[in-house]
Amino acid sequence: MSNDQHLSRRERQIMDILHAKKNGTVAGIRAALPDAPGYSAVRALMRILEDKGHVKHREDGARYVYVPCVSGDTAGRSALKRILSTFFGGSVDHAVAALLEASDKKLSETELKKLREIVKQAEGKEGKS
Repeated sequence: MSNDQHLSRRERQIMDILHAKKNGTVAGIRAALPDAPGYSAVRALMRILEDKGHVKHREDGARYVYVPCVSGDTAGRSALKRILSTFFGGSVDHAVAALLEASDKKLSETELKKLREIVKQAEGKEGKS
């Protein structure tokens, strides 16, 4: 599969819809797109995404049902790495600080405990390298 950075804005929107819904038809994807182009334009975009290796399809009667080629988790990690690199110079601590500052609510004790566990695991990985 090609790199996610080679997707146009509209292709990214389509991939976001497919990851959220797990699959979709051209009509269903078109209905979920903001300022949706015509049906044939969405169909052409799906063919492009398939040619790029981002989606595959199965036939369901006369229509195609498209599914992403990578899981939502994998796509999420890839997107997060792009954001980390683009906006935070690869700095995890700056990204985490920005997330915490942007939160409109105070973290619960359960959330803080989970974050402490994640940090401990990261420290363990660091010691092994």
